[in-house]
Amino acid sequence: MSPREPGQAPDRAPAGLPPLGGAAWAASPMRWIPTLYFVQGLQFFVVMLIAGLMFKQMGVANDQIARWTGLIGLAWAFKPLWSPLVELARSKKMVVVAMQFSGAVGLGLLALALQASAFFALSIAVLLFLAYASATHDIACDGLYMAALDDKRQAAYAGWQGAFFNASKFLTLGGLMVLAGRLESSMGVFNAWSLIFAMLAGLLALLAAWNAKALPNPERTTAETVKLPEVVADFLKKPGIWKMVVFIVLFRLAEGQVQTIGPLFLIEARDKGGLGLTGEQVGGVYGTVGTAAFLVGSILGGYFTAWLGLKRAMPVLVLAMAIPNAVFWGLSLALPTSLWQISAAVGVEMAGYGFGFVGMILYIMQVVAPGRFQTAHYALGSGVMQLGFILSKTLSGDIQVAMGYQHFFLWTLVCGLPALLLLLWVPMPRRAAEPEPVPA
Repeated sequence: MSPREPGQAPDRAPAGLPPLGGAAWAASPMRWIPTLYFVQGLQFFVVMLIAGLMFKQMGVANDQIARWTGLIGLAWAFKPLWSPLVELARSKKMVVVAMQFSGAVGLGLLALALQASAFFALSIAVLLFLAYASATHDIACDGLYMAALDDKRQAAYAGWQGAFFNASKFLTLGGLMVLAGRLESSMGVFNAWSLIFAMLAGLLALLAAWNAKALPNPERTTAETVKLPEVVADFLKKPGIWKMVVFIVLFRLAEGQVQTIGPLFLIEARDKGGLGLTGEQVGGVYGTVGTAAFLVGSILGGYFTAWLGLKRAMPVLVLAMAIPNAVFWGLSLALPTSLWQISAAVGVEMAGYGFGFVGMILYIMQVVAPGRFQTAHYALGSGVMQLGFILSKTLSGDIQVAMGYQHFFLWTLVCGLPALLLLLWVPMPRRAAEPEPVPA
């Protein structure tokens, strides 16, 4: 991004807010961050969230769903293995756009696969293609974000990044699930989902075309030949790297459990300790109140961190990650029957989640990733983060069954304490950013 000329001062937005129209808009990260990270989330949640719910509607057994979608999800944990190849790419923008168009093609193929007699095997094959295209997109996408923005802007816009990534979750969960339910009654399950994926393919193609125009094209940070052993060795030589890895895993220890079991608790029958909502009600709550609350929380978390600096903001961000756990514990004790009360609680939950999760995004960007191989090291850090999430997610079901909902949610509150204590020892940015208005 080019520096602002003195004569452009009137186009500048108020301090702390994204710039507005005219020349300022043409240069603003808000021209490309929303669509870039919405696409990143859309591809991820189709594979990791929607596919399983769709297969359930089609009568596929739970063990088959869990086994295959779990294996496919490892793409995001293994992405560091080919991150050096993305580091070598002449243009990360080119990789991003290519993977977005590949995702559009994959969604179209998924729509066709659902019409075949061997729909499950063909769908798994297409989802595998989508997962690896999406994971590759993530590497280039995050590398482009870091290369295009300095530390101050990374912090300021991290909330917008997280907000639009998760907005795609609430579109798929709160929008597509409701639409699918209505279409299924008139045209059947398979035709309904084929139509939905065809529409998603068209949407993704349009967004890819916009990003081909709007994305910046920062130069490569290194012209060196990059090899995986060298990247890993350089990563492991970072001072305090093992403390960083432990902190990343512990940061997500409670989150992975509560984000997996929380929605199931909302659907669980009341005589089994749940709130007894329907799937459509849960989708509606998360798709409206949850969406708005998460967007607000993420944006505020980004500006809060840009104002204080990551080092001073991190304790507050870690505490904010405990808000969802406390909310679900309270719901499990009170067992409210009012949908309005439940929606308000979900709003508080998602606002806290959005506010706090900014901390992990920025920690990997500003503490773990900097160095010779910034893109590859960010991919390694986010791979560790995904493994931590998968570990806690995998264990959460057995723990909840053994403890029951009330004790389980109290347990997740306890799981948040180690990350908070580790802040006393974990490496942080050498200098906290000074409080100042966010640059336009």
